[in-house]
Amino acid sequence: MSTIFDATFLVTWLAAGVRLSGPLLLAALGEIYAERSGVLNVGVEGTILIGALASYLAAVATGSPAIGILAAVGAALAASLLLAFFYVVVQASQVVVGIVFNVLALGLASVIYRAAMGDVPALTSAPMIESFSIPGLANLPAVGPILFQQSPMLYATLALAVAAGLVLYRTRFGLNLRAVGENPRAAAAAGLSVVRMRLLCILLSGVGAGLAGGYLVLCQVGLFRDTIVAGRGFIALAIVILGRWNPFAAILAAFAFGLADALGLSLQLLALPVAPQLFIALPYLMTVVAISGLFGRARSPAALMQPYQEE
Repeated sequence: MSTIFDATFLVTWLAAGVRLSGPLLLAALGEIYAERSGVLNVGVEGTILIGALASYLAAVATGSPAIGILAAVGAALAASLLLAFFYVVVQASQVVVGIVFNVLALGLASVIYRAAMGDVPALTSAPMIESFSIPGLANLPAVGPILFQQSPMLYATLALAVAAGLVLYRTRFGLNLRAVGENPRAAAAAGLSVVRMRLLCILLSGVGAGLAGGYLVLCQVGLFRDTIVAGRGFIALAIVILGRWNPFAAILAAFAFGLADALGLSLQLLALPVAPQLFIALPYLMTVVAISGLFGRARSPAALMQPYQEE
């Protein structure tokens, strides 16, 4: 037990937890926009996978991580257009469409990956975005390695989270968005286009998920595999609930899930007399706890999952 509370172990664990929280926060930010507009985008899991595949193939082909990120966003936007059509235009069940899309994305990604890399693909590493040490702050004891020696993508993600919070609560667009998610008929009566707002927010959700996929490949793994997402899309849904549909609170929720994921990985290295599967399951157990209402009842947007037909 003394090893668990060793300072080196704690710093390493916290730094890994912060690093692993990045993709979760990106996906959750996009999902907040979608759900605030009244759409439950269950297809975020599949969209992350598509973004991961696109970023990997583009980065390997061009040698540029930046092009990989752009490819992830483009592919995720294309996938989100399909989801938006079924969610908003067809008005099909959002849960059913999302689950079917996730299965479709898994099969499609597997086929495209093998078509591009061969039936027995070689483990070709993608060029990755290196971590960045902030001068002066990176050398601070304990805090430096945890917060100031991370990927530039993490700092960009935190900036996006702050920007999302300001947009939602300090701009007219954010007010209109929240109005659409709470009472779409009243919003339409005030001259807002509910359909247009929901379509836009689904696309923003896709951008967040695509960036999350690119983050996974180009900042953390460097490779692609069918199981790379491993339920992170569903964890992002739990972060939205735990964060009460608030981007600022979502930062803390994403850190909590990232720490749980990192703790599971770190404890496996200590050879404790516990089944390793229990450590791996930690973030998923947290997901169950987050949506169980143990931390208080969360009030979702009133019009969430309610289809709207413009008259």
